[in-house]
Amino acid sequence: MHFMPYLPTFIAPARFTDPAAALAQVRLIYNRQIDHLREAMQRFVAGETLPGHVRACYPFVRVHTITVARHDTLETALLSYGFVAGPGRFETTLTRPDLYGEYYLEQFRLLLENHHVELEVGTSTQPIPVHFSFAEHDHIEGNMTAARRMLMRDVFDLPDLAAMDDGIANGTYEPRPGEPQPLSLFTAPRVDYSLHRMRHYTGTAPEWFQNFILFTNYQFYIDEFVRLGHQAMADPDSEYTAFVEPGNVVTRRVGLPAVEGDDLGIQPPRLPQMPAYHLMRANRTGITMVNIGVGPANAKNITDHIAVLRPHAWIMLGHCAGLRNSQQLGDYVLAHGYVREDHVLDEELPLWVPIPALAEIQLALEKAVADVTQMKGPDLKRIMRTGTVASTDNRNWELLPDNQPQRRFSQSRAVALDMESATIAANGFRFRVPYGTLLCVSDKPLHGEIKLPGMANHFYRERVDQHLRIGMRAVELLREQGNKNLHSRKLRSFAEVAFQ
Repeated sequence: MHFMPYLPTFIAPARFTDPAAALAQVRLIYNRQIDHLREAMQRFVAGETLPGHVRACYPFVRVHTITVARHDTLETALLSYGFVAGPGRFETTLTRPDLYGEYYLEQFRLLLENHHVELEVGTSTQPIPVHFSFAEHDHIEGNMTAARRMLMRDVFDLPDLAAMDDGIANGTYEPRPGEPQPLSLFTAPRVDYSLHRMRHYTGTAPEWFQNFILFTNYQFYIDEFVRLGHQAMADPDSEYTAFVEPGNVVTRRVGLPAVEGDDLGIQPPRLPQMPAYHLMRANRTGITMVNIGVGPANAKNITDHIAVLRPHAWIMLGHCAGLRNSQQLGDYVLAHGYVREDHVLDEELPLWVPIPALAEIQLALEKAVADVTQMKGPDLKRIMRTGTVASTDNRNWELLPDNQPQRRFSQSRAVALDMESATIAANGFRFRVPYGTLLCVSDKPLHGEIKLPGMANHFYRERVDQHLRIGMRAVELLREQGNKNLHSRKLRSFAEVAFQ
């Protein structure tokens, strides 16, 4: 049986020279499409036979340029984004204007300023999968029988993985003849897919994520972050306004009223795979911390998804093996290069691609270490070494015969080894998200200093609090210099998408 499409009322494409008006049109189209899907889904769950195959489509934004010239202002000339690479037609689908409104507004403004052309906003032909239309607390699928759920496949559009690959970010996407060039690294379905994955893996809604992300591979750091978060909420003068924990459990700063929806948060019976915690500040300029656990697979997985939020920076704070005899337990390592033996990104980002250190992040981390430890000059160099970090996917690399890994790490001049940092840096490079790494030496396997319970407990008490405060201080310094200085040209290719 073949049904005609059951569509919402069509909204014709329109042209805009005002970014706010263009965004309003995106909202109008998106909300009408989502309302259509939700209403149809409610009728389907209630047992109705719908008048056709239910379809709703994402809004798009499109720009035409006929010249390579740009109308630079002092502000836009210094930015590494906000303009297209040359003449042509450029387009992307858009989603969740409630979440991305400020971001879209800025991208629209920069395109208009740089190119003095109109933005065309309309309804694309890319279907919105019905799963991506559910509101945060909708669980209507669970009310259906197995047979009814199977029938859903015939009535609604389901996620299409062919529309969600990372070809644009990887530099492998080639538009077919007549197709537009991309405006954004991510299509709307790819964004929606990751927003749903984030909920699953971190136990918190994407709305809570802040623009500065700290990753760690140890729960001790999270325990300290939770303590500092609640401490900030008890301080009426804190710059932070709320602290959010897995299950969307919200604590507002003392003196601030509750917000609608705060009471819906419930502490989960067990923590998700990679729990996230959010110390919120105005305009998403606070800090999100995620415990990614151990291993490069987790590190790639979560950064694949968080990248769609277009954060201003992410930084790895974790433990590492010190590879030099001169290092002491508790010393810091600031990564200025990476040996990638993690293997999880070999297909997306070839090993011959160098992963450069980013000066803005390096300087902020180094100054943060000096600020928190109150050390400088030779004393600072004694406790913090700048060097190459090797990341491996083999936790027991030191047990391999013939010492092959040990030889490679020596030849690379690596000073530390872990399982996540190169992955996070490489995915930052791939997705144009500024990245950095500051690790703390917790053992020295090549020198007989392996982790023992007593040593570990003493080390954790001594160092975790200081290390976390250094990471948070680095975020403060990056925030102060402004994100316009942070998005490095090192991360942009010569034929780059316009959106940051």
